[in-house]
Amino acid sequence: MLAVPTAFFQSIVHMIYIRAMNLAALDLNLLVALDALLREASVGRAALQLGLSQPAVSHALRRLRETLGDPLLVRVGARMELTPRAQSLRAPLAEALEQLRGLFVPAGFDPGTSSRRFALMIPDHVINLLAPLMTRVAAEAPGVRLDITPWRGAAAMHPDFARRIDLVINCHPDAFPGFHRQRLFGDRDMLAVRRRHPQTARLNRMDGFLAARFVAVIGRGLQEDPIDTWLLARGIRRQIALSVPSYLQALHTVARSDLAAFVPSRLIASLQEQLALATVVPPVDPGPDEEFLFWPSRNHTDPASAWLRKLVLEVGRKLDRPARRAA
Repeated sequence: MLAVPTAFFQSIVHMIYIRAMNLAALDLNLLVALDALLREASVGRAALQLGLSQPAVSHALRRLRETLGDPLLVRVGARMELTPRAQSLRAPLAEALEQLRGLFVPAGFDPGTSSRRFALMIPDHVINLLAPLMTRVAAEAPGVRLDITPWRGAAAMHPDFARRIDLVINCHPDAFPGFHRQRLFGDRDMLAVRRRHPQTARLNRMDGFLAARFVAVIGRGLQEDPIDTWLLARGIRRQIALSVPSYLQALHTVARSDLAAFVPSRLIASLQEQLALATVVPPVDPGPDEEFLFWPSRNHTDPASAWLRKLVLEVGRKLDRPARRAA
């Protein structure tokens, strides 16, 4: 057996003792103040958020500095910035506070009497999920409200923002580490054009495809349309006349021009009559798309979140059946 030096052992025991003493002396209200300070990086803004005076928050900051042995906030020019130690505390502190708050949330959830609000982040190409979902919500929980937040992508899912999100839908299965996920439904990209487009009959052949002019859909945080990434890897370059940040903008554009766009087939079908669109099978096949439902780990055992997830998954499975039958 390997001998452990006595001095090393004593230093470990001393460190554990000091940390235990610090934890015993820590006022849990200070954690709430620390959370606000880390999010706002400002004593004044943290005070407004907490409903306290600036002197009270300044006093809390002094106590936190003494307890943690770190300045936490330092002045850089005209503004305050977080120290590296403070940056490292943001995510674990946010998660710990959520778990603490969960201890005081009633275990049950009654959809029929609830007035809870849920925040969902979903891309525009799955908006056809919303109508059947709201039908179910209205029938089971008329007091519940769903808030769709603007799409920000995985790169923007910092701890502060993640705490305000209940569900996310995304086509990349590994997009949100630390979130649970489940497959929702499948789809395929097709070419959307206006009805009576002069080149409709040629677009499903490679010569017509290469001659066509396209709308590219470059979402937030992307450098190019994912379709172009796939095409260029195979030595195919299409003619892009316009780029837009959303599929809805692409569909409205092609409906009033001779441009074409790669768009998930479900979204084309949902707006086909309204926008007078036609669907063309492209001469290249990027393969199936799969949408996944994500939810943060903090909500995994929350009965209200479990209820909403169940509804979304049931609606998604119904959308999936026609595609599976066609396949």
